[in-house]
Amino acid sequence: MVLGFEVSREAVEKKSAGLVLLAKDLSLKSQKEIALVCQKSGALIKKLPLTMDEIWFAAGKRAGILAVTDEGLAKKLAQLADDLNKEESAL
Repeated sequence: MVLGFEVSREAVEKKSAGLVLLAKDLSLKSQKEIALVCQKSGALIKKLPLTMDEIWFAAGKRAGILAVTDEGLAKKLAQLADDLNKEESAL
């Protein structure tokens, strides 16, 4: 897993990341830029119900964009992101 815009963009462009996770407080500009890169490469993109500060607490680095480079982990995290977003919507 890589954290941050530039390294995530590079991983997606090189097709070494199949999933990109976005913090819920990521700027619209950054969301649009990474979404365009994901669209071109075919990478899946999911929004997390977490802020950049919450990601910082969990990962040790403040970042709004995370790219998952392990295929198995990417599938599992995509499902978990969907489940978390459903739970947050229900509240």
